[in-house]
Amino acid sequence: MNLNINFIFVRTLSMLQFRRNARRALEAVRRGERLLLTYRGKAVARLEPVRPESSEVPEDDPLRHIEEFAVAGPGGHLDNQEIDRLAYES
Repeated sequence: MNLNINFIFVRTLSMLQFRRNARRALEAVRRGERLLLTYRGKAVARLEPVRPESSEVPEDDPLRHIEEFAVAGPGGHLDNQEIDRLAYES
């Protein structure tokens, strides 16, 4: 029987410790460490490295081809300014 168990070690850091050592904490995160920030003994936030992601929108993302779903209204297609006006001034 093969067991593949991956342990993720998380170091706990109080907010006071984080404020005093923010630079070192962020350097640890850049090295791949994960930190759990606590406030008065309770977990409030997690700091972990950001995975490098492509800025390219995946081909299968529905928003990539949203214009295909657009339907012209009675006045034709709306430009960006008209969409903003409708969305934010309503």
